[in-house]
Amino acid sequence: MMGAIFWLCCTVAVYWVSKRMYILFPKVYLTPLLVTPVVVIALVEAAGVPFESYNKGGAWLTGMMEPATIALAVILYKHLDVLRNHAYVIVASVSCGSVAAVVTSAGLAHLFGLHAELVSSLAPHSATTPIALAVTRMTGGIPSVTALATLMTGLLGILVGPLIIKWFHVQSPVSRGILLGTSAHSAGIRQAIEYSPVSGSIAVVSMILTAFITLCVAPWIIWWLR
Repeated sequence: MMGAIFWLCCTVAVYWVSKRMYILFPKVYLTPLLVTPVVVIALVEAAGVPFESYNKGGAWLTGMMEPATIALAVILYKHLDVLRNHAYVIVASVSCGSVAAVVTSAGLAHLFGLHAELVSSLAPHSATTPIALAVTRMTGGIPSVTALATLMTGLLGILVGPLIIKWFHVQSPVSRGILLGTSAHSAGIRQAIEYSPVSGSIAVVSMILTAFITLCVAPWIIWWLR
């Protein structure tokens, strides 16, 4: 029990320190979502602690994700007028982005001759983890590979997304939200909120739409490639 509490406090402390560093030095590679898992994994490995032992404390943080996700509804409610005014743009953009993500990932995996299980595992990587895992189980993929691909997608999204926004001078909060919510799911929401509450709201809607579209489209594309 004490070990679980220790690793729980250790994880929170690492996140807090990385958050303070990011505030002082706002560099993309110092984002807490990237620094925290790297540092925690290094500490757990150095201490020789099994994942099961660490997760006794980490599971408490995981359990907080559900109410935290529900709390995002507050942001949506505050910006309903923006969502209504840009509904068609959001739906069209997210639909194109979601389908493109599935087609390119599954198509390239098939083109390079990867096994059908890996094709199924990589196809839903742009959806949130629960939806991606549901799709990979439906299509005979490997859940662990899908979970890793989804994690990498989120990390790459928050690393590359801000660079694209900067290079292409994307000023619209709606465009920023669609970009980050579609490409980096829950990690992208946090990044979008840093730009503005409006971008965060759009990112939430984009993440939900991406998950729904991926769930509907990915199985058909995987079946077609086979």
